[in-house]
Amino acid sequence: MKNSLLMRRLRSAWKAGLAVGLCLAVTVVLVGATRATGPVAANAGAHSGMQGMTSSAARPMHDSKHMHMRNWMLEPTGIVGVTPLDPTKIPKFVNQLTRPPVFVPTFQNGKARYTVTAAAVQLQLLPPNFPRTLVYAYGGTVNFALPGEPSVIRTAFTFPGPTFEATRGRDIFVNYRNNLTGSHQFPVDPTLMVPNPTNAPMPEPPFKPFPPGYAAFQRPIAIVTHLHGGVTPSASDGFPFSWFTANQQFRGPTFTGSTFHYFNAQLATTLWYHDHTIGMTRLNNAAGLQGTYIIRDPNDPIASLLPRGKFEMPLMLTDRAFNSDGSIHFTQVGDNPDIRPYWDPEYFGDTILVNGKVWPTMKVERHQYRFRIINASNARFYNLKLSNGMSFIQIGADGSYLPAPATLTEALVAPAERSDILIDFSRLPAGAKVILQNTANQPFPGGDPIDPNTTGVVMRFEVENSQIVHPRPLPSTLITVPTLIETEGIGNPKLFTLNEQESDAGEPVAVLLDGQHFDADITELPRVGTTEAWYFQNLSEDAHPIHIHLVEFQLEDRQDIDVERFKAYWESLNGTTLPLDHPTIRANVETAVFDPATGTTHDFLTGPSEPPSPRESGWKDTFVAPPGKVTRILLRIAPQYTKESDLVPGFNPFPFDSTAGPGYVWHCHILDHEDNDMMRPMKTTPP
Repeated sequence: MKNSLLMRRLRSAWKAGLAVGLCLAVTVVLVGATRATGPVAANAGAHSGMQGMTSSAARPMHDSKHMHMRNWMLEPTGIVGVTPLDPTKIPKFVNQLTRPPVFVPTFQNGKARYTVTAAAVQLQLLPPNFPRTLVYAYGGTVNFALPGEPSVIRTAFTFPGPTFEATRGRDIFVNYRNNLTGSHQFPVDPTLMVPNPTNAPMPEPPFKPFPPGYAAFQRPIAIVTHLHGGVTPSASDGFPFSWFTANQQFRGPTFTGSTFHYFNAQLATTLWYHDHTIGMTRLNNAAGLQGTYIIRDPNDPIASLLPRGKFEMPLMLTDRAFNSDGSIHFTQVGDNPDIRPYWDPEYFGDTILVNGKVWPTMKVERHQYRFRIINASNARFYNLKLSNGMSFIQIGADGSYLPAPATLTEALVAPAERSDILIDFSRLPAGAKVILQNTANQPFPGGDPIDPNTTGVVMRFEVENSQIVHPRPLPSTLITVPTLIETEGIGNPKLFTLNEQESDAGEPVAVLLDGQHFDADITELPRVGTTEAWYFQNLSEDAHPIHIHLVEFQLEDRQDIDVERFKAYWESLNGTTLPLDHPTIRANVETAVFDPATGTTHDFLTGPSEPPSPRESGWKDTFVAPPGKVTRILLRIAPQYTKESDLVPGFNPFPFDSTAGPGYVWHCHILDHEDNDMMRPMKTTPP
């Protein structure tokens, strides 16, 4: 079959010597890098026009693993008399793990309605006897009662935000309100595409230090909320330009309202909600605008076998650096301050928080527990393992249960990914203490090793002297995941590159998809009811967690590529200057091209196809694109529950019109990358 998965896998398996493409000698054209003469305005914000920068491909690969790291103890705080807080001086396992409260709805015409407000509050994130921390928190009417206990309902703002408890097939309405006044606590970089409510002119270098930064960009504070993993209409998806300020005094160009309609027409799983404002997502998330959203299915046959009530706990993982006054220590001087005054390629804190508490402890009974883990960090990957070496069972990921339970001793969780795991404490003696550890480099995979005494520690479990309750066995199959079939005649596969734009000094200036700005002409217009194959060819040195809005998809495989040779080929087609000033001429690592180094014609693949790991084998909305590999996914523009036999290209299978509204986006979920152009629009199309 044309474009079939089988044919492409056969074609991509060690094809040296099989000339099936163009016999082209690859010529690399190096263009001298020059600074841009000045930034240019774009849409509702600002954009820096650095057309004179070269891509990272224009120079040999270099060791940049220390390039993105900061020693917060040496960084200025910007506050007189305030110093960085030494993480080694913060006692561990003093904070008690807390369970976020649950939002309480009102009902109108049988529909659940929620009012969710963002406000600035002081909360105790550090252990007792340390100062409280200013955070931007979601809040509203919530229930603080533990599962099975009488309700304790009041108005509260928390970090993480209160949890949504939703039911599959029952839609809800959420009215979001913005009560954030004054200036943003973190520096808003005006050289990025950010909200510019007053149409202030773009600042020119030399840039002001922060504080104070630029008042016209620091206030008023804009927000818009995205339900991550939600299958929602685009007007309710938190499109980056749909931001609004306090009392909706100013609104972004795609704003149509702040009441969002969530259909919950998807499989039972763990989602999360967070801010998604253009150019400010990393700031608003680091300030605290994130929370958990759980979809349950009353007809779920697996749920009754799993721990429930007090034995089920969401765990939202974040990292922060702090100052001596309790404030969050955030980047104030960019890597390239003459170009991006306040932007850093990645924010890595030097402490780990779980459910808003620094290095907490959790008392557990001798029972199995279900932990719904969400990586809500800006940039940090977590490779989780238990200090006693015991195994655990992963039963779910982003969009559903896994096809089968996976017994693991460690689990990699990229930014925005979820991992639904079971840990059995019934086998441990009373008094046992087990630390949840992290071993992922920063940045991942080739960056600095974590500090085993700080960022290598997540939290601790303390086993109480309780009755032993052994877990119920799970079936070998949890759900059946359908085999997706690519639609014929729509131009599969769709080809993308992940590029890093660098300064003359070799420092990151922006991170791009296909070499394009976010606001370049839209190129992804998938037709409803079709299935597309997307290839992500990573030419950068970091792993990128890629998130695609609207749908859950399936990871197909990964394969090593000859990065330098493919970079040269791509640049022979597109040039070396980033961002591109023309539509991307796309290239495929599977294409056979003449190689003057060997005198042969062959593709750019250097290894066998690598299937998804067991933890990635279900429905996904975020996947990791490792450096030096092509990652292939199958993207079906239809809900998970749709049968392949019922799909008709151009016929809308969603319970809403996905072609209406501003459209959707796909992007890297390292938020510092997303804010600096590693995001592209996508709009579904009808017949």
